[in-house]
Amino acid sequence: MISRQPHRLSLTRARGFTLLEVMVALAVIAIGLGAVITEASRNISNASLLQDKTLGHWVASNKIVEMQVKNEWPAAGEQKEDVEMAGREWYLTLKIIDTLDERVKRVDVEVRTDASSERPITKVIAYLGQST
Repeated sequence: MISRQPHRLSLTRARGFTLLEVMVALAVIAIGLGAVITEASRNISNASLLQDKTLGHWVASNKIVEMQVKNEWPAAGEQKEDVEMAGREWYLTLKIIDTLDERVKRVDVEVRTDASSERPITKVIAYLGQST
């Protein structure tokens, strides 16, 4: 006698991702990469601003030292100058102010990267003393 076993159809489910799962994964990756690119852009912008502020501070400090080294006593008032440093043009506004002590002057040095800019990139305040 021949025994017959019932034939089982093996319906194996295909292994893999559905289109919806792939689309959700791509959306998550796109959002994550967008955030990374935005932060990288901010970091580059901040580094550039920090470089401008540092160089601007050096320009202002150099101008103050130059005024200290000269034996000329500056008159009160406002002066504008252009200075080149690090291959760039810097625009200075010097405000020389009399103080209560006639042998001391206050010097405000504002540095801009653009001559038409209203807001300075940096500002340094110093006091010059007249030697007796």
